[in-house]
Amino acid sequence: MLVRIAVIAVYFLALVLIGFITRRRRHKGPGEYFLAGRSLGGLVLITTMAATNFSAFTIFGASGAGYRDGLSFFPIMAFGTGFMALTFWLVGRRAWRMGVDYQLVTPSELVQHLYGSRSVAALMALVLVVFTVPYIALQPMAAGGVLGQLFGLPHWIGATMVTAVIVIYTLRGGLRAVAWTDVFQGILMVSVMLLALAMVVSFHGGWSTALATALEQEPGLFSRPGLQGTYTPAIWFSFLALWFFCDPMFPQLFQRFYAARGEKTLGRTMLLYPLICTVAFAPPVLIGVLGHISAPGLTPKEADGILALLMMNIGGNLVGTLVLTAGLAALMSTLDSQLLTLSSIFGRDLWPVVTRRRETRISTARLFVVILAGLGLLVALTTDATILDLGVTAFTGLAVLFPTVLFGLYLRRPRASAALASIISGQAVVVAFHLGALPTLGFLSAVPAMACSVVVYLAVHLYTGPLGHPSVTRSQVLMILGFGAIFVLAHDFWRWEEAGPIVLGIPAWCWYFVGLSAAQMLLTGYLLRKAKPLPPSGTTT
Repeated sequence: MLVRIAVIAVYFLALVLIGFITRRRRHKGPGEYFLAGRSLGGLVLITTMAATNFSAFTIFGASGAGYRDGLSFFPIMAFGTGFMALTFWLVGRRAWRMGVDYQLVTPSELVQHLYGSRSVAALMALVLVVFTVPYIALQPMAAGGVLGQLFGLPHWIGATMVTAVIVIYTLRGGLRAVAWTDVFQGILMVSVMLLALAMVVSFHGGWSTALATALEQEPGLFSRPGLQGTYTPAIWFSFLALWFFCDPMFPQLFQRFYAARGEKTLGRTMLLYPLICTVAFAPPVLIGVLGHISAPGLTPKEADGILALLMMNIGGNLVGTLVLTAGLAALMSTLDSQLLTLSSIFGRDLWPVVTRRRETRISTARLFVVILAGLGLLVALTTDATILDLGVTAFTGLAVLFPTVLFGLYLRRPRASAALASIISGQAVVVAFHLGALPTLGFLSAVPAMACSVVVYLAVHLYTGPLGHPSVTRSQVLMILGFGAIFVLAHDFWRWEEAGPIVLGIPAWCWYFVGLSAAQMLLTGYLLRKAKPLPPSGTTT
């Protein structure tokens, strides 16, 4: 027990110290506190991007899904999340340019500038807050389970402890502290998860033996639609489309676009992201699959704890605690960013509407950090949903915002009426599906919701005037066609219900998706070599 306490105490202390060390004595306005002076570059940007996106959903949700459904979940997350990096260029580069030119801080401020409408900005801010709170709740929910496994603490005590530590260093240092703790936590997460996979494989007789045993016991783990028949072609398409639409709308990820040092930094992040996603998602999914060998028969809710269960049985006090600490690193590196970003949205987009003040002090934004942390903790302690279910609910609501941002950036005269209609109708569909009032036709509810938001936007835009020519170049069209071909190839429905051939213990169809991610990186490298810097906002591209 002393070893476990020491490991967790050192980890928490390191986070708090990083927060204090990286804090600037004087915050020179919101650009420093919320965006680290728009100076994140190289290793810091790509690590904070990844660590912010990889949460409890990545470690505990992915291992749980690997247990419930098998290797089907690996391409959905590794390729699907990596493919989303294309939006770093489609959305992120232009958002960065406008952020620099107009000193924007929140996603809603970009929308207000694009549409000239306070109503659109306020509606977007409200949606961001409402659907990020369930995502916030994932983190203390998983944290309570981890600390419960380590120390036998009641779930609410573990969740509260982790939330309190995050609030302390986030309040102290702003994004600069969050980014540097992300570097620490991201490296810890990936390296220790690789160690965890090695331990599980070794415990079950080595790579070939372990995977062969799992295949013999549960063949459904190695083919699609998966052990429970979850990943039908319609659900497969739904998830790949969902990540592309929703991930860039995560407010904590979107704000990183503003914080980048420049276009080249965003480009390098886009280039390496598919590789990082492959390395990050493979260990938890494989651990979930191998969990069937020594812990069969878990319920769907219990499956989310398979990583903690295996590590405490296999790793012993020191190594087992280190691995679970990596899980804490994943969830904490997301929660701190979510709290900081939502506090900026509350302080800059919503609170001024209520109080009729133009400016909100940073001290007020810090108060919102505490309030939002408490709200997320409350949801975590009262929900019965699995990590995957809770995450998909949050992701669907955020995905509806994507057309408003994308069309606003590329249409020459985007109209506020189209944006309002798109967001309201899309969210209405989300609510209707949640209440069971509409059939999904085999898809996730995100697909009809996203389709509705796109169609309604274009319909209202055309009804109120001509569409006009989008501000895209010939090279950009060719780029979209190339990446579109990769997305189409990711729907290899002809291989459904096939486990073999097996290559190095893994089905060939899994390696196929690793190859698609590699192709994406090659195409990205070509794009970056040919791309020209964006001119200042307001000039002709």
